[in-house]
Parts: sequence; C-alpha cells; structure tokens
Amino acid sequence: MTLSPKAQKIYSQISAADTKLGDLRTIAKEIKKDHTMAVELWATGKLYPRLLAILILDKKELTAEVTDQLLADMTKHPAAESTQLADWLMANQLTKDKKTLALLESWEHHPSALHRRLFWYHQGRLRWVGQQPPENTKDLLAAIEERMGTEAPEVQWAMNFTAGWIGIFDEPYREKCIEIGKKLGLYKDKPVARNCAPDYLPMFIESELEKRSRVK
Repeated sequence: MTLSPKAQKIYSQISAADTKLGDLRTIAKEIKKDHTMAVELWATGKLYPRLLAILILDKKELTAEVTDQLLADMTKHPAAESTQLADWLMANQLTKDKKTLALLESWEHHPSALHRRLFWYHQGRLRWVGQQPPENTKDLLAAIEERMGTEAPEVQWAMNFTAGWIGIFDEPYREKCIEIGKKLGLYKDKPVARNCAPDYLPMFIESELEKRSRVK
C-alpha cells in the first residue's frame, strides 16, 4: 500500500527502531483523531506505526468485526510485539467506550488467545488501578485455578496478573491466591530482574504488600 504524503511524513518520523512510546503519544496529541491515516499506518504492518494508529483511530469504527481483524493482524507479529499491541489497544481504546468494553468483557472463552488475554488483563487492571473490585472474584479464581496451568503463555501471564492483584486488594481471597500459586508453580523458577517484582504468585503478593507497608 502506497502511503499518502500526509501519512508518509508521519511514518518517516516513527519508523526508526529507537522510537519511543512517548514520541507516539506526542504525535497523537497533535493529530488527535484521523481514522483514514490510522488505516494507512496499520497497513504498513510495522510495530510503531500500528501503535500510533491505535491512538488516532476513531473508536466509533471499532465494531466487533474490525476489532477481531486488528487482533488477528497482531498475531503475525513476534510474540512480544503481539501482546504489546493488544495491551495498547485495550488500554487506549477498548476500555474507553461502553460498546467495546462489553466486547472485552465477553472474551473469557474466546477461541483466540489474544482475546482471552485481554479479558484477563482487564480484570487485573480493574484491581491494579485501585477501583472497587467487581463481584466476580470468586468465579475468576475458580477459572484461574482450573485453567491457568494449561492456557497459552500470553493468557497465563494475564491470569497470573489478575490473581496477583486479587491477592493484594481482596484480602479475603489472599490465601487462596497464594495457594493457587504454590499449587501451579507458574514462574517459580523464573529469574527476577533487579528492582522488578517476581511473577511467581506467592512472592509477587508478598513483595507488593511489603512495598505498600513501607509507604504507610
């Protein structure tokens, strides 16, 4: 696809490997909303143009069919880029409108792993950002205990993320979250980078609670 001069000018600014997410947000603020350009940038198949496209697309155009196609396109990227694009779409578009939020909340059993990841990541973020936990915690933990061990890696991460934040903010379920972590052993042997929280559930919950106790 040949880019329009307008889109080509933007593409030339963001096609370098050292492009930063902050650069994309700055450009998006200047553009505001331009769905036509978003479609052009998305068609390049490149990571940074697609991240910018997500920021400037018109959410009114995000039908179930369009959203499914965007997520299908993401699966053609390497795994790390695929999840980055999906998470970016969720945070910057899908949670901003009741219509797309309803789609997001319906994806727990979707055939696509990326769709399921976003369902679980959204559930974790609801707790992470300090909102009142929804009343589905018991059902979520039952599903996590039953399915996390056999889920696709990108979904496992999001389910584990959700269980971690349930354990931190929903004290009545804390021991259950720790029990699930010990039972499944997911990420138990994963090295932990300096100044980063461990992904292993019992250690993650312990480290985050300790961090919060120092702030008080």
